[in-house]
Amino acid sequence: MPNMTPTKTPAVEQDPIVRSGNFKEVSAGYTTFEMAKGEAERCLNCKNQPCVAGCPVNVQIPAFIEKIKEGDMAGAHAILKSTSNLPAICGRVCPQETQCESKCVRGIKGEPVGIGRLERYAADWGMQPVHADKLPPVEAAPANGKKVAVVGSGPAGLTCAGDLAKLGYKVTIFEALHTPGGVLVYGIPEFRLPKDLVRQEIATVEALGVEIRTNSVIGRMESVDELLEEYDAVFVGSGAGLPNFQKIPGENLNGVYSANEFLTRINLMKAYNFPETDTPVRVGKRAAVIGGGNVAMDAARCAKRLGAEEVYIVYRRSEKEMPARVEEVHHAKEEGIIFKMLCNPVKIEGDENGYVKRMECIEMELGEPDASGRRRPVPKPGSEFELDVDTVVVAIGNSPNPLIKNTTPGLETQKWGGIIADDDGRTSKPGVYAGGDAVTGAATVILAMGAGKKAAAAIHQDLTQGK
Repeated sequence: MPNMTPTKTPAVEQDPIVRSGNFKEVSAGYTTFEMAKGEAERCLNCKNQPCVAGCPVNVQIPAFIEKIKEGDMAGAHAILKSTSNLPAICGRVCPQETQCESKCVRGIKGEPVGIGRLERYAADWGMQPVHADKLPPVEAAPANGKKVAVVGSGPAGLTCAGDLAKLGYKVTIFEALHTPGGVLVYGIPEFRLPKDLVRQEIATVEALGVEIRTNSVIGRMESVDELLEEYDAVFVGSGAGLPNFQKIPGENLNGVYSANEFLTRINLMKAYNFPETDTPVRVGKRAAVIGGGNVAMDAARCAKRLGAEEVYIVYRRSEKEMPARVEEVHHAKEEGIIFKMLCNPVKIEGDENGYVKRMECIEMELGEPDASGRRRPVPKPGSEFELDVDTVVVAIGNSPNPLIKNTTPGLETQKWGGIIADDDGRTSKPGVYAGGDAVTGAATVILAMGAGKKAAAAIHQDLTQGK
């Protein structure tokens, strides 16, 4: 009989006061099999499986949960890996509440099944060395003689590469930075996604025969056209690494960071270990983060951990319109982040040495909905006020780096820089496919993975059957 408890089995988490002073993972997930089994038994194993339809990579959710119920963890892990190359990552950072769990029938009367927590548990189980001999060997199809280049080693690139390698393609990933992983290593903090875990997940893709070449900036070292001379197809999953700014006075002052720079310094360059590492990040006593998405939450929570006594989230809409995950907002509040809703910065002021000392803001009110469907924020005349801050982090989104666009004739792009591709990743340039943030702009890890998976299928179809 199903477990009809209306609420999820709680995950184990660090105490907020303790964790706000360290970079260790906030959530430990389910720490015993009994916890996972109890949650798995809440699944009704619906015949029409609406949760699967809500997953961008179509993880066979009821099937892997059924294996957990049976105590067959090797079977649960194998089902996860059959469709997802990065399940331990997805179990941590996917917005399950708006995807698979939002479709869960149990959510009609109570909380949905904790699909993300169960995915994490099964994936972590399979990554433990003690269980290695219980897992089936990683196998790829025999080499088919065709080669594919993948630009970028983020979630889209890793997924596309892994799926193609399983089909017998020789795949080479070209990564611009010195460490593979893309946004998984430079954008998401250690306390949400440990880097050792990312390295382990990437190693499973390499085990399929995928080669990763770091420090390889496509558009500088080689062009996409030059790759096409050597490879049968090219997939561009280069992400959205060009930060957006508000274009207000004072954004060039010392102490103003883009969220990209701030998080890259902390995550990839380990600024949280300074002076043991060579990369300092100055936050001072008070920091303000402009924006309301997951990146803004990450930046604010990092600033708190780096010693800021007061950290503000400054967002021009209300909390209801915030794009950040509910869980991330909840964790930020628990850690003492101060939310300044319906506020918009208009000017950043500096001291005589060119360092940030305050930020002028104006209160907003919500008007009619805009193109995004959210109510447009409108300034309230005469409501200006000042925030004394030492650091400002701008986290209002990113655009694709124009390098590939500018060096690839025949590749059509949006006005804002995104590569134009169809639902299967095909671009205007024959032999070139694209997906993830390079197409959509900054989005989620799982949507990028879904795009990589679709592009891999399209590449395989085109190279074996023709369009």
